Amino acid sequence: MKRFTDRVALISGAAQGIGEATALLFAAQGARLVLLDLHAESLARVAERCAALGADVIAQPGSVAERSAWDAAVAAALARWQRLDILINNAGITRDARFEHMGVEQFDAVIDVNLRGVFHGAQAALQPMLAAGRGVIVNTSSVVGLHGNFGQTNYAAAKAGVIGMTKTWAREFGPRGIRVNAVAPGFIATPMTAAVPAKVTEKMTAAVPLQRLGAPADIANAYAFLASDEAAYITGTVLEVSGGLSM
Repeated sequence: MKRFTDRVALISGAAQGIGEATALLFAAQGARLVLLDLHAESLARVAERCAALGADVIAQPGSVAERSAWDAAVAAALARWQRLDILINNAGITRDARFEHMGVEQFDAVIDVNLRGVFHGAQAALQPMLAAGRGVIVNTSSVVGLHGNFGQTNYAAAKAGVIGMTKTWAREFGPRGIRVNAVAPGFIATPMTAAVPAKVTEKMTAAVPLQRLGAPADIANAYAFLASDEAAYITGTVLEVSGGLSM
């Protein structure tokens, strides 16, 4: 049997990068999918690829910073399948600047998506999971949330906040059958990092013991493990997937 046969998974940021890789992996592993992303056309293309793998899939365009988008995505899952088993809180953005030059708009934009969006997603998904007495939430943090990073005050604050929420929710909802974990990616080759200058990318790669940037599939595999029954006794953890960057 496939890993996620008959499971319903809601994946945010699914139109590209890590979210796209996750959607395709979960589709191949038998999941029924609700895909949430702001970019409707790209999301539709990913949904088509998932359907070609045999998945029953709903493409739900919307901003993760808006609670209404999450409510609509959860409602769509319940209307079609009467359940929601897995939430992959993956969506994220960057708006980098040195602290002394960082505008309030840059700070708020990253907090709204990377922290408030995680809050909205988990709260929207929580009720059907509580009603079923089971569920898995996987949040996306970052090595930047663990160690900070030059020019990323907003991103580091949001990703550190995700860790705090993850551990709090694991304590609150573990007794009610819901596991909550986080993945902390390192430097991953995605559209988000594609704009980074080549010299910076070379420095990033040199800092990684495995001597390469991560692939979206590396993070998707971590999500899939934590969402699966293989991780049934794991909750409240932060799994760093960084090629050894923090050693």
